[in-house]
Amino acid sequence: MEAHPLLLLLILYADIWKTIECRCLPLSIVALDGGSYYSHGDIIIGGFIQEFGAQLTKPSDSIIMQFEMNQYFPENSFNFLAFLFAVEEINNSSELLPNITLGLHLKGHFRVISSIITAALNILIGQISIINFKCNSSQPVAAIIENFSAEESNRFYDMFQIYHYPQITYTSQSLYMSDTNRFPYFYRTVPNELYLCAGIGKLLKHFGWNWVNIISPNDDRSVKVVQILREGIERSSGCIAFHETFPHHGKIPNEQIEKILALIEESSAVNILYLNENYAFATHETFRFYSLLMPGKVFITIDQIEINRDTSIYFQMKNNTLIFKIYRSDMPNFLKFIREMKPIWLTNDASYGLNWWLGMCDGQCPKNIKRQCNFSKVFTPVEKSMFSSHCQTEYFGSSYGVYNAVYAVAHALHDMIMSGSGNDTTRTKENREVLDYLPWKLHRYLRNLHFKNGMGEEMWMDEKGDLITGYIILNMIFLPDGRSKYDIVGNYNPSAPPGQDFTINEKAIVWESSFNQTPPQPRCNPRCHPGYRKLPREGKPVCCYDCIRCAEGEVSNQTDMDTCTTCPEDQWPNQKRDACIPKVIIFLSYEEPLGIALTSISLFFLLVTVVILGIFIYYRDTPIVRANNRDLSYIFLISLMLCFLCSLLFIGHPEDITCILRQTTFGITFSITLSSILAKTITVVMAFHATKPGSKLRKWMGSRVSNSIVLSCSLIQTILCLSWLFTAPPFAYLNMRSEIGTILIECNEGSGIAFYCILGYLGFLAGVSFIIAFLARNLPDSFNEAKYITFSMLVFCSVWISFIPTYLSTKGKYMVAVEIFAILASSAGLLGCIFFPKCYIILLRPERNIKKYLTKT
Repeated sequence: MEAHPLLLLLILYADIWKTIECRCLPLSIVALDGGSYYSHGDIIIGGFIQEFGAQLTKPSDSIIMQFEMNQYFPENSFNFLAFLFAVEEINNSSELLPNITLGLHLKGHFRVISSIITAALNILIGQISIINFKCNSSQPVAAIIENFSAEESNRFYDMFQIYHYPQITYTSQSLYMSDTNRFPYFYRTVPNELYLCAGIGKLLKHFGWNWVNIISPNDDRSVKVVQILREGIERSSGCIAFHETFPHHGKIPNEQIEKILALIEESSAVNILYLNENYAFATHETFRFYSLLMPGKVFITIDQIEINRDTSIYFQMKNNTLIFKIYRSDMPNFLKFIREMKPIWLTNDASYGLNWWLGMCDGQCPKNIKRQCNFSKVFTPVEKSMFSSHCQTEYFGSSYGVYNAVYAVAHALHDMIMSGSGNDTTRTKENREVLDYLPWKLHRYLRNLHFKNGMGEEMWMDEKGDLITGYIILNMIFLPDGRSKYDIVGNYNPSAPPGQDFTINEKAIVWESSFNQTPPQPRCNPRCHPGYRKLPREGKPVCCYDCIRCAEGEVSNQTDMDTCTTCPEDQWPNQKRDACIPKVIIFLSYEEPLGIALTSISLFFLLVTVVILGIFIYYRDTPIVRANNRDLSYIFLISLMLCFLCSLLFIGHPEDITCILRQTTFGITFSITLSSILAKTITVVMAFHATKPGSKLRKWMGSRVSNSIVLSCSLIQTILCLSWLFTAPPFAYLNMRSEIGTILIECNEGSGIAFYCILGYLGFLAGVSFIIAFLARNLPDSFNEAKYITFSMLVFCSVWISFIPTYLSTKGKYMVAVEIFAILASSAGLLGCIFFPKCYIILLRPERNIKKYLTKT
């Protein structure tokens, strides 16, 4: 009779099998055929139960942990090996559970709930099958570790919660099952979906992707999670372009797939494929496969996809996908364990186990698990597709989650036993009593558990029973030779401090060449650059907007600003309006051309006045000097010199003292000048009338009257100036609003009323002088100086009348220039009209400078 292949395998490895069957503490796995969906990568053979057994032993008590395996993809083999590795590592440890042996029951399932329930019941009642043996296990069951989908985990929990067994998942991230009131006995070694949503939100925010499409199933769990994801996106000023769902049971109609793919093709948004572990392989891979074919599109998904080389070359896959995958750490000892595994550990089908084992000799296997083989086997194409798929992986299934799950249970057991037996795990009656009602007691030690796994990594289970490990962000890269690889380009660690929880290396991401810019910007419209702000479009989502330039005085220094910010009062926007720069400080300085010109003119007329004064002093005894009241002429010329000098106080950096001096000096010196003119005019009139016989004005002739007029008129102006200084004196003022982008340093009059009183009084003196001189214009020419005074007053008044509207319509430093010009022009007009004719006679027509000429009528 022909031998069964399994028996041949057992004979070949009899040394191993003898160890296995020596005790009735089995480690077994059952793989059930009949799943609704499976691919060519499935290693299930036929429709019968495959069983195998193994045992890891240590003396003393034994505790059983249950492990439910999913349908048999290559990653499930790695999960199974991780379970074996973790138990062996713990059983060989002298610190963790010394004198206690962990045992295993492993049951495979095909996501068939009836198979799951049957396997669980067999485990709990102690009926375990091992190839032609039937054993009753008396060891207590500590926990159930599973990789069900969220829906299956929920149903399994509802059925078996009455037993209070800790149910630990290493795959399901269902947010719904984080409710400790509803699921007090549920734990997991993966983060829940709330953290996944937060991580996706941070990725979108980092790249500024605010225009998003979401594709997800329509089950209650996905609807709730997507709602949380949407709210997070919208809080970050993002928008959902469309959210398409598909049935979570049964096959998706081709028409719906085509509709979703057409929407993706037409949209400019980033696409989130939220396809969780609840759904069949074909559904999941359909969308992700098509996502890799679309040029110019960005996709975010939550699990990796394996593409073989031929498919990659034929379809010209695109580098457009970022993948959130649960964080895992490298486990060097586990990789060594894989390399040294025996084929009988995998299955009792000799052909499958041997081929899977020999497949690790393939040159395409990663170096960290590739075996050094002294023989080779040539696989048929079918065999190669089946048994080399485990060599295409980079992350070895959920092995890290399995590893941590086993260690979490082991540490909880260790803490429970140590607390109940006085820190002693020796086989005694006391510590055997600790193991009574084991599942009921274990929960208090699993909640908020802090432990180190076999690699020394710090682990925390929070109050909800979740082991928060975070996520890594992968970039799937297709190389020119058709190979693909996953590069870690970022990570999200919810337990890290704010600001350090999310990192991304943009330079490490490889994008396809069809993107116009990298990183790509899938948006409703281009960003608003600094210097612009958003203007929402009526009737459109907030992510669709126009960009308008910031108004004057406002800036935006970031992209996509909702509003522009006003610059501080002493700053102004630069030309691009993306930064505030200090305003230019301006005042009429001596260094600029206008200041130099006005200073030169002032000094020139000052020099002319000095020369004229010198001429008058030199020719003081001549008739023309004596006839024009010599002392009054000296006062007049000196006051004009002060007028030309006071204009220099208006040039240069204004200070409080210069502001006070410039206005008071101007007012007093001009009052002296105009008083002198008034005195001259009155003297001329009196001199003419005093020559008449019997005139009483003779006694008023002399310098006393003219000096009194000058003194009294100047004193009034001095009193006005002092009153101004004591009430509201002028002061230096930074005028921020005079001119755009400048700070004008000017003198504030302090009291506008006082300033205009000073000017009004000067106008009064000028007006009186003009009227008297005008009335005396027809006096005999030889005595008549009145017509020159009339003309000088006409020039003076014209200058100051035109000054008022010009001054009020001018801004900045040019206001000061206008005032200086008025001072110089009016002073020069007085000097020229009154003294130039006399100098002409003194210097050029000395024959007229005689008494006879002056006294003729």
